[in-house]
Amino acid sequence: MHTLVILYERVFLHRARFALVGIFLIVGFFAAFADDFRLEASADSLLLENDRDLRYYRGITARYGSDDYLIVTYTVDGDLFSSASLANIQSLRDELAALDGIASVTSILDVPLIDSPRMSLKELQVEVPNLLSPRTDRALARIELTESPLYKQRLMSLDGQTTALLARFRPDVEYQALLRQRDVLREQGLTGELSSADAARTAQLNLKIMELRSRVSARQQAEIVRVREILDRYREHGAELLLGGLPMIVADMLEFIKRDVRVFGAGMLIFLVGLMLTIFVRLRWVILSMLSCFMSIVVMVGYLGLVAWPVTVVSANFVALLLIFGLSITVHLIVRYRELHTQNPEADQGWLVLSTVRDKFLPCLLTAVTTMIAFASLIVSDIRPVIDFGWMMVIGMAVVLIMAFTIFPAGLMLLSPGRPQARRVATGAITGALASCVVRWPRSVMFVYLAVAAASAVGMAALNVENRFIDNFRETTEIYRGMVKIDQELGGTTPLDIIIDADPAFFAAAGEPEDTPFPDTDEFGDDEFGDDEFADEFAADEGDLGSTSYWYNAFQLKTVRRVHDYLDSLPETGKVLSMATTIETLQTINDDAEVSTFWLSILYKRLPADIKAELFDPYMSADGNQMRFSIRVFESDPNLRRQELLQTIREHLVTGMGFAPERVHLTGMLVLYNNVLQSLYQSQIMTLGSVLLVILVMFIGLYRSFVLALIALVPNVLAAFAVLGLMGLASIPLDIMTITIAAIVVGIGVDNTIHYLHRFRIEFENDRNYIGAMQRSHGSIGRAMYYTSIIITAGFSILVLSNFRPTIYFGVLTGFAMLFAMVANLTLLPLLLIWIKPHGEEYTRA
Repeated sequence: MHTLVILYERVFLHRARFALVGIFLIVGFFAAFADDFRLEASADSLLLENDRDLRYYRGITARYGSDDYLIVTYTVDGDLFSSASLANIQSLRDELAALDGIASVTSILDVPLIDSPRMSLKELQVEVPNLLSPRTDRALARIELTESPLYKQRLMSLDGQTTALLARFRPDVEYQALLRQRDVLREQGLTGELSSADAARTAQLNLKIMELRSRVSARQQAEIVRVREILDRYREHGAELLLGGLPMIVADMLEFIKRDVRVFGAGMLIFLVGLMLTIFVRLRWVILSMLSCFMSIVVMVGYLGLVAWPVTVVSANFVALLLIFGLSITVHLIVRYRELHTQNPEADQGWLVLSTVRDKFLPCLLTAVTTMIAFASLIVSDIRPVIDFGWMMVIGMAVVLIMAFTIFPAGLMLLSPGRPQARRVATGAITGALASCVVRWPRSVMFVYLAVAAASAVGMAALNVENRFIDNFRETTEIYRGMVKIDQELGGTTPLDIIIDADPAFFAAAGEPEDTPFPDTDEFGDDEFGDDEFADEFAADEGDLGSTSYWYNAFQLKTVRRVHDYLDSLPETGKVLSMATTIETLQTINDDAEVSTFWLSILYKRLPADIKAELFDPYMSADGNQMRFSIRVFESDPNLRRQELLQTIREHLVTGMGFAPERVHLTGMLVLYNNVLQSLYQSQIMTLGSVLLVILVMFIGLYRSFVLALIALVPNVLAAFAVLGLMGLASIPLDIMTITIAAIVVGIGVDNTIHYLHRFRIEFENDRNYIGAMQRSHGSIGRAMYYTSIIITAGFSILVLSNFRPTIYFGVLTGFAMLFAMVANLTLLPLLLIWIKPHGEEYTRA
């Protein structure tokens, strides 16, 4: 250890210039990879690791089509069906469809119309009319589009003033194939141990998927920029156009991340420079502190680029956090240097710097380790962005500590000591007032904290994870306005699919001869199907969907109708689409008469392929043995409770309608997002519990006292509970960012505890007087604790400028918790030390 101290002194104090050159070269190496630094906000990056529902969801989207499309809402004040409006919609559709990344665009101009005027099946076989067809009656088309169960509140609002255009992106076939391969390997890993070859293959797939995901995301972002450019031109025609859909939300969230990184970095830098100048006056302290922090950030950004580790919406705050933590360490160095300089005004710079480093290295090392432990606790979460955030900050804290104890002392060695600076009277007055409270009103102080603990318990009991995704964004953002528009006029935003499989008993009996009676073709009339010609053609086909499938027959479609009607009756659901919708729409061909299995078989055989693609493929498997109910849920509904909704649906289908549980599957983005939310409770308990346990063990080893270790934890545990209680009392739900606050608060708050206990023990050994040791500690280390807490709180307050509400909550709540932890460490901590006397009895003079 002595050898390391001598080596450190020789390199960073005696050869400070060479040390700085070496540091700058290392930083320059990492800076070369800064251009490879990537941001990511894809939906996959915000989902649970190894979520079985995610694999099922991908399989369903592969079968029935993806919800990976943009929604353009088009609203006019006048007549939407006027020639001018339709011409604008047509032109807009064509421009969107011409984009390279758009596979298709669906609008009211493209969908088949079978009741404008009413069409027969024979006529549909010749031509499938749409709104632009010469024979289409626009007045009837308006009625069909606004009243048809297939189109109303999907492509057309009920008032006929708003329509939607659905633009689907071209899928990346290679990316989707790799996802399926990885899902298979992950499934094997859940049920057994992967072989070394499979594990290596999984690692390769992860890297390749990450690379392709960035490519897909970048391509979609570029297309969305072009879409917005197109929409801007059409707004000049007097129409209101809004953009929505999952790809747009992902793209905008990515822009929020980029903006937050820029704003938090630049804004926090300017703000903290001003704050540091106000507190410490001399420019040298600001330059050295900021240089240390800046170098730490450059190294981390370059490292993330070097290893291709993307930053998500959760970890986007790492730049701000590194800046704050770096300053907190350098502030302690500055305060200690100034104390030594005031006490030893004639000392040379080498002695002052070396003494500062020697005095503060151990407590700063311990505080950095506890902060790293706090962030490391996040890796027990099942949420990938939270796990990544934890690892990034563990590495980042190590970089911050190294930079603070290399750049700061080496840079200071290039400067002369100057004159000692006078201490600020106001700071001493604040810390002195807190010490006086402990001396004068100890019982009142304890009563206040007991009251806070009780209130926190009440608030924590009220914590919940149910939050509307729309509430993550400000009302002025296009994401928010688009969601509200789609919810209110186009049948809901969040996709939910109900999949019901065929009864297994059906397949068991499938091998047995089955006599399926069909009524005479007279049921349909000769004009419709052409009598004997069609009967012969139909008879020649030994298998038809009506007789070979479980669902596609008159009897089972009545069950589909009942399920559809139940789902449609729920207050949380908006537009519901299923085979019930299809049959209701096509019943016009049968003169609105009740359908039979024979009629259904003929219908399916005779319908044109494009109508089947529109009306059958999205809602029924090709073999007719699986039904899909496509639902859109009102995201803006203030009473939305996802978990309760999903449980209610499943319970009704299983208990109320008699479906076997294994036949019913709930999937879609609503289910996946709900899985993330429901995991937050467990993640919060595991992260907070693990950080408390590890820090307690570390304290026991450090202080060789279980009692002192518990005393050290109390103020910080109370700070964590206080912020969780405040969230519960203020009805702020847990989300993927706020679950990190409690563990972070304990990790950072413990930093002040370590510094205070370190100084308190030194002061106590002088006269073995607890109150005197407290007062002297408040006058020395208390100042540094005050400065660092103010700087951290002020830094986190910058996060209120974000457009992403979880980031705002994260900043405000963490700032509050830091102030609370500081006050608790300067009141409750010394009060417990005075009452319990963990350092032994006081010395009493005779």
